[in-house]
Amino acid sequence: MSLPAPAPPLYLVDASLYVFRAWHSMPADGFHDADGWPTNAVHGFARFLLDLLERERPRHIAIAFDEALDSCFRNALYPAYKANRDAAPAELKRQFAYCKTLCAALGLPVLAHREYEADDLIGTALALARGDGFRGVIVSADKDLSQLLDGHDEQWDYARGQRWSAAGVKARHGVHAHQVADYLALCGDAVDNIPGVPGVGAKTAAVLLAHFGSLDALLERVDEVAFLRMRGAATVAARLREHREQALLYRRLSTIACDAPLPDVAPPFARAAADAATLSAFADAVGFGPMTRRRLETAGGTGIPGSAAAMAEG
Repeated sequence: MSLPAPAPPLYLVDASLYVFRAWHSMPADGFHDADGWPTNAVHGFARFLLDLLERERPRHIAIAFDEALDSCFRNALYPAYKANRDAAPAELKRQFAYCKTLCAALGLPVLAHREYEADDLIGTALALARGDGFRGVIVSADKDLSQLLDGHDEQWDYARGQRWSAAGVKARHGVHAHQVADYLALCGDAVDNIPGVPGVGAKTAAVLLAHFGSLDALLERVDEVAFLRMRGAATVAARLREHREQALLYRRLSTIACDAPLPDVAPPFARAAADAATLSAFADAVGFGPMTRRRLETAGGTGIPGSAAAMAEG
């Protein structure tokens, strides 16, 4: 009896994470476009993206960008959401646009929306693709995305070379994949400016969810908390009663939406043919050297002529 064929992978890339990493890790000196604007993040992101394409040769892939940093639906629910983050400078915003152009020119489906974050777009794409028999490979180190894992899905911290499935989430975060949003609601998430329930830290949140299973069950049976063999149990119970509505709100903020609109792309998110002319113009505009041009040629299956200026820089 033959085993069923494994589900084909859909690679879902949290692009903004890798653009930010390149922005912070690569010096701006020496990387400029034709107008003198820095392109260090573009060069770093291109290296990451080409590494991924060369290594995995994905047939189905989507690249998600954050365009909802101050216009997300979560801001209407909770104005303080991500209010601790500084606005991206003009130099970085310009590079984000370049990175989107690069992905589109390589024939890679691009996900972006003014009201939904990259996490929501990834979750929506994965939910749609599962209906077509795909499994997800989420390329990101973001712990929030672990809540999406199910079955044969994987999350891949590309920089550290670490992969894990839904079964591996508890070892990493102390709770199961389906409990991640509840966990963040309880202990908070400083990155997103979600405070959590006062006095409930990561360990306490994990203990509570291990015992009750979910935030709903915990709040329904909150009177039991005081009798748990846990330090400060009575105080935790009182805080949970006092901050019940806030905890439910924080869970809404922490839960990835899987029904975001994807107006320009659709399953199965197949790679399309690269646009040779756009890639050539792009390489000139951002100052790619000959090695990157050759890699683009291989990744895109196109011939990209190298300009004399780029060859000299290269």
